[in-house]
Amino acid sequence: MGWEIWLAFLGASIAISLSPGAGAVQSMATGLTHGVRRGFFSVLGLQAGLMLQLTLVAIGLGAVVASSAVAFTVIKWIGVAYLLYLAVQQWRTAGQDLRDQLGGGGDGGRFALFLRGFLVNATNPKGLVFILAVLPQFLVPTDPLLPQYVTMGVTMTAVDIVVMMLYTALAARLVGWLHTARQQTVLSRVFSGLFAVAAIALSFARRGTAAA
Repeated sequence: MGWEIWLAFLGASIAISLSPGAGAVQSMATGLTHGVRRGFFSVLGLQAGLMLQLTLVAIGLGAVVASSAVAFTVIKWIGVAYLLYLAVQQWRTAGQDLRDQLGGGGDGGRFALFLRGFLVNATNPKGLVFILAVLPQFLVPTDPLLPQYVTMGVTMTAVDIVVMMLYTALAARLVGWLHTARQQTVLSRVFSGLFAVAAIALSFARRGTAAA
């Protein structure tokens, strides 16, 4: 994997992590009920779940997708459809109070917070479909796949830790701002636009360019 491909993947990882989803909601919920320091254990759990999904992708479909134009195309359009679905759903949720989406906080030790974060990502099939649609775009079929997946895993995990901790800190310190109806509407529609832009960009992806 060359530097140009890695930098493109880094940008994609940042965009994916910034997009609000189950992991972001979990991070904000933990920041709201447990604060930043304890929220870190929830973020570590999220990364464990993410690594499980990445491992499943690498073991099960990596080589097939990298060598099959049909598989590449099918998964790509699944990814486009999923991103557009998220864009619509995000637009429809504009104005809702975030507290309606945050599960009961309750008490919990470090392991309980870690396990909660792990289960959020490990049991999220939408996240797995998203990874299946995105990762193959950056594979170089002529190079060994394992080092590429390791590089992608380390990159996504590092980026996601930073972003999820920012979500946790934001919820802990700016709860009032986050739950203002007007701010919720603006935030939801901004991310709806990001989902739509990502879908358009993915629709132009070609197996040849991804493998170059």
